[in-house]
Amino acid sequence: MLGLQKSTYVYKARRPSQAALRKRIREIAETRVRYCYRRIHILLRREGWEVNAKRVYRLYLEEGLQIRNKRPKKFAAKLREDRKPPVAPNEIWAMDF
Repeated sequence: MLGLQKSTYVYKARRPSQAALRKRIREIAETRVRYCYRRIHILLRREGWEVNAKRVYRLYLEEGLQIRNKRPKKFAAKLREDRKPPVAPNEIWAMDF
């Protein structure tokens, strides 16, 4: 009807299971909380995993792992004291820019 072969629109991916890799990424992320996917990729390569950084990134996001952002420090607001009127000459000076 469309003139296309059946294999073009009924494609099934034949990707092998990534269960072992997912498990190892999760283990590293749990022990090293501040590590992002790039650092995890380096550790995996050192362990002997032949894995691409893009695959580590995809699995990292699918597992719901993210770097926990540090909360900004809260500074106490410093209230400004009201200006006192000058009592003597040349007591208050101002500069114009």
